[in-house]
Amino acid sequence: MRINISTTITGIDSADWDALNPAGVPFLRHAFLAGLETSHCVGAGTGWQPVPITLHDERGLAAAAPAYIKTHSMGEFVFDQSWAHAYAQHGLAYYPKLVLGVPFTPATGPRLLVRPGLDVGAMRAALIAAVRDFAESRNFSSIHGLFVNQEDRAALAEEGWLARQDVQFHWHNRGYRDFDHYLESFTAEKRKKAKRERRRVAEQGIEFETLLGEGVDRKALDEVYDLHRDTFLRHGHEPYLTRAFFRILPKALGDAFMIKRARLGGRTVAAAVFFWNADALYGRYWGASEDHHSLHFETCYHQGVDFCIERGIARFEPGTQGEHKVSRGFVPSSTWSMHWIVDPRFRAAIGDYLRRESLHVDEYAREVDLHVPYRDARRSARSK
Repeated sequence: MRINISTTITGIDSADWDALNPAGVPFLRHAFLAGLETSHCVGAGTGWQPVPITLHDERGLAAAAPAYIKTHSMGEFVFDQSWAHAYAQHGLAYYPKLVLGVPFTPATGPRLLVRPGLDVGAMRAALIAAVRDFAESRNFSSIHGLFVNQEDRAALAEEGWLARQDVQFHWHNRGYRDFDHYLESFTAEKRKKAKRERRRVAEQGIEFETLLGEGVDRKALDEVYDLHRDTFLRHGHEPYLTRAFFRILPKALGDAFMIKRARLGGRTVAAAVFFWNADALYGRYWGASEDHHSLHFETCYHQGVDFCIERGIARFEPGTQGEHKVSRGFVPSSTWSMHWIVDPRFRAAIGDYLRRESLHVDEYAREVDLHVPYRDARRSARSK
């Protein structure tokens, strides 16, 4: 088995890479990761240096990890700045570190990619060893697997990596026929509220368009980018993604890239950007040019739920944070990151911290669970 450390994913054959992603997770597709590089979202000067780590056998690419050398902790959505501060207090360098994941994308997925037909357990172990060897050869302080799926979490835990738990709010499709059928699972109070939200948007004359893949033209892309950029600017910083990257997406991802566009009187008043495959819909960015009652909830959540029901998609991950999602049917769902800390003293201290932190995360999820809108969930909570 030959190990290779690249400095760009663009030098890896796209078909070979995508063969390691048979589920078609959009953020792991070669075109998405390569687009981040060619549009300068990652690379020199960004603090995200691509170093995809690959294993090769006699047939070619056998396994890979999307890896990046990081010189800061921005754009990860797994917050370790306090760890960096602790290192600095002891006169040690926390950066650079190595990250396994997708830049600016807090969506759970595989991080140890293996070609179908191989011994998955053995290949994951070999890939983990290659990642660690590379990190130690460069004297990195640590390695961080961000938003890892259950299988990779188990493999990394077996090798002694530390697990960190967090909570997002996800929607799950229970075979609903349509949105009204979905709302039948709500308590009467929450069902009334959701219907009122949707009715308010419709009564304002706002209509929605679904734009997929190459059906999104340059004008629409630029319009959506400007809306999303304005949202970032109002929060005090530039967006992570560039206009050039947005322009790459329709051709690169095809229908896996989707926009919900809100129109009023022939003009666009809001838009939300989504990615999807057969398993999940991922809500990523939104922006609005006008303030309309309930427009955010309709554009970012209700429209996404409609899309999942229409397409039979099992899960909707609308992004990080946002307890306001709970009353609209999104439930607490654990997300996980995995961490290899080289220094044994810090590994022990961080491990203890993570164990205590996980207790608080579990308690938070249990508390939020009491407020979900579903009738059955309320009955279960009362019976415990």
